[in-house]
Amino acid sequence: MGFRKALSSYPIWLLLLLLAGSTIAQTFPTRPIRFIVAASPGGGSDFVSRLLGQKLTAAFGQSVIIDNRPGAAGNVGAEIAAHSTPDGYTLLIATSSHASNISLYPKIGYHPIKDFAPISQLVSNAFLLTVQSTLPVKSVKEFIILAKARKGELTYGSAGAGQGAHLGMELFKSIAGFDAVHVPYGGIGPATLALLAGQINTALLTPPPTLPHLQTGKLRVLGVTTPSRIPQLPDVPTIAESGFPGFEVNNWQALLAPAGTPAPVIARLYEETAKGLRSPEVVERMNAASTEPVATSPKEFAAFLKLEITKWEKVIRQSGARVD
Repeated sequence: MGFRKALSSYPIWLLLLLLAGSTIAQTFPTRPIRFIVAASPGGGSDFVSRLLGQKLTAAFGQSVIIDNRPGAAGNVGAEIAAHSTPDGYTLLIATSSHASNISLYPKIGYHPIKDFAPISQLVSNAFLLTVQSTLPVKSVKEFIILAKARKGELTYGSAGAGQGAHLGMELFKSIAGFDAVHVPYGGIGPATLALLAGQINTALLTPPPTLPHLQTGKLRVLGVTTPSRIPQLPDVPTIAESGFPGFEVNNWQALLAPAGTPAPVIARLYEETAKGLRSPEVVERMNAASTEPVATSPKEFAAFLKLEITKWEKVIRQSGARVD
């Protein structure tokens, strides 16, 4: 009787809503799920999306379809996802540019917070402050001394204007107080080749294209942009350790749904995503690719995304960074 009396104290609409939410969570999904990947096939986002897609396919018994929609630093894919039906069957694999595009592009067809329901951050990758081995520096401190002495003569490359490596270097420049000329390339691969050829002096590179050239002695890594050192380079300090406490630049990917997606569906997607990311085989494969799996709750990722948007808005405004 006590239980029935307690139920009778709730409005009928609320009871119906709770029952409907429970039913949705239990039955979802009943058809294939589409991942809109806002990047080209073969890159880091594509690798992560396919790995996660395999785990969700096994968990749900439904296929996960990978739909690559590159363009405009992720804006093309994000706009498609934002305007999709909010039912949990169309999701976005977003990159760190999701937090900076709103400040870089005068007109985009979505809002990174208002038009999306966060599910989870998926991975976090370090950038490596990398120089050609012929540059006479062996530490972050020596690099800054040289950059200040040469007063804007040094050049740095990136995967493109507005990308994480570009904005990350602009943040580093503003904090360390030196200047360098930005040279954008059409991807991390061309930027790496330019550094190897001596066409630029430095770049923030990701581990996969960089590590092989450390073994040959052609490149040198001075610092890591994440708060902790990475397992592949345990002797290389972080930039934060090198005299800049709090410095952090993450090259991350995350899973988002269109705003209005039912909360029980978000919860179910997060539950299985977190399980997948924590599975030993996924951890092993990601670590082999110099990628750290991260499974933050929707609430945690929402807070992180707000901080990222504020952080990069300030960097873009102060540096004058822009896209051509």
